[in-house]
Amino acid sequence: MTALQSDLISAIRSIPDYPKPGVMFRDITTLLGNPRAFRRAIDELVHPYAGTKVDKVAGIEARGFILGGAIAHQLSAGFIPIRKRGKLPHDTVRIAYSLEYGVDEMEMHRDAVVPGDKVILVDDLIATGGTAEGAAKLLQQMGAEIVAACFIIDLPELGGRRKLEALGVNVRTLIEFEGH
Repeated sequence: MTALQSDLISAIRSIPDYPKPGVMFRDITTLLGNPRAFRRAIDELVHPYAGTKVDKVAGIEARGFILGGAIAHQLSAGFIPIRKRGKLPHDTVRIAYSLEYGVDEMEMHRDAVVPGDKVILVDDLIATGGTAEGAAKLLQQMGAEIVAACFIIDLPELGGRRKLEALGVNVRTLIEFEGH
C-alpha cells in the first residue's frame, strides 16, 4: 500500500450496517473535510489527464458533483450534472439503470454535450456499477467520448469496474476496500 492510499483510507469514515445491516458504508465526507486529503485525492484523479484535451467532466449526483466540480476546475473543463429524474429544469435525455433492488432513472440536459466531446465521468465510489454504467451509456448515447471514469473508492468484489470496462471505458480508482 502506498502512502497516498494509506492517507486516503485513514481519511474515510467506515460506518457498519448503514444504510442496512451487512453493509459497510464508506463515508467520504471526512475526506472532503480534510483539506490535505481532499486536495491529494483531486490531484491524483486529475494527474493522468492534465495537459490532455478534456471538454467536460460529468459528475453523478451527489458526491460526484463535489469531486467533478473540483476536477473540472483543475482541467479547465465544463461540468455536467447527471441527476435523478425530474431534478433538471431544461430539456433532458434520460436512461433507466439498475440498482441493487430495482430500477431508477437518471438524466442530463440534452445540450450538455455535443458529439465528440471528451468527457471524464466522476463519482466517489464504484460498487455494483449500475449507476456508473447508466451514466456512461447516457453520455455515449449523446455522442460523448468517455476518456475515463474516475472514483476515489473501488469495491472490487461487487464488479462495477468490469461493467464500465465492458463498455470500453477506462476506469481509474485510488483505493480499494474489501466487501461492501
